[in-house]
Amino acid sequence: MSKIKPGKPVPDFRVAATGGRTLSLADFRGHPVVLYFYPKDDTPGCTAEGCAFRDHHAAFRQHGAIVLGVSRDTSASHEKFRARHGFPFDLLADADETLCRLFGVIQEKNMYGRKVMGIERSTFLIDGEGVLRQEWRKVRVEGHVEAVLAAVGAL
Repeated sequence: MSKIKPGKPVPDFRVAATGGRTLSLADFRGHPVVLYFYPKDDTPGCTAEGCAFRDHHAAFRQHGAIVLGVSRDTSASHEKFRARHGFPFDLLADADETLCRLFGVIQEKNMYGRKVMGIERSTFLIDGEGVLRQEWRKVRVEGHVEAVLAAVGAL
């Protein structure tokens, strides 16, 4: 269950990011932040989603928005994934699931007939003041990035 709701401030967080840095939400004050959670680096759906955000990155930047991808993978895995697909945005390594728990994206999933706990593909739009403005859960990749971009443009 998510600890934050639309219309409420998102608590600041600090997470390891690509480039050997640690990023916090406060680093992006004044800019909308698109925080998208995905299950695993280099899987077909996650690659398609990351590439869609990559392909629309210039449009997000025109609105001053920052795009950040989040999974439980390591920073080293993220570096390879980012380089392989030319992602112009950072990926956050949430190995201890701090962000996943904050946003309530760890859900029971059915993987090949087994019940496992994993990241439910989800996206969150945080405004420049740090308030959660919109959330998308159980995301289907096709058309999703365009819907997020439209919401950013409406801020």
